[in-house]
Amino acid sequence: MILIASQLKVGYIIKFDGQLCRVTSLIHHTPGNLRAMVQTKMKNIQTGANVEYRWRSDEKAEKISMDQVEMEYLYSDDQFHYFMNTEDYEQTNISEDDLGELKYLLLPNTKFMVEMYEGRPMGIVPPQQMVFQIVDTDPNMKGATVTSSMKPAKLETGLTVMVPQFVNTGEYIRINTDDNSYLERVQQGK
Repeated sequence: MILIASQLKVGYIIKFDGQLCRVTSLIHHTPGNLRAMVQTKMKNIQTGANVEYRWRSDEKAEKISMDQVEMEYLYSDDQFHYFMNTEDYEQTNISEDDLGELKYLLLPNTKFMVEMYEGRPMGIVPPQQMVFQIVDTDPNMKGATVTSSMKPAKLETGLTVMVPQFVNTGEYIRINTDDNSYLERVQQGK
């Protein structure tokens, strides 16, 4: 699948200079009256080398097609994250490096689509929306409303997201996993 650089996302595996590379971070730059660009950091899957590249926003990249298998996240240790195939109960592991920032979306017993390339797990595709508990955030500001400024909140997995002032420690929120943005407050367990 051919994408333009502005469509790239963290976690995508692309062909870059004839090698398979995983996008580990990206920043869209639109400097005033100059052309937009996408600054990416990538990890070469075969060699493990880190690569930085600045794309013109209209430059094309080839996204590699992967087989996707539904798997349930089980647990993590110092090096790997373990998943179980929901059909045949086979377990597989994915390294910390292969997951990158997506490791902050891992909640036990959550189902993910695990991307496989030639039988090897390469990464995950999280659900579009997920619910997390806030473990640390600044206290509620008196009179805060939905349109007030945002504050950082640390979630149970270590991810930090920006939330409205009225959201407190211990509450559950739903986030959009595409950009880790706050969507809404939810009741526990929903």
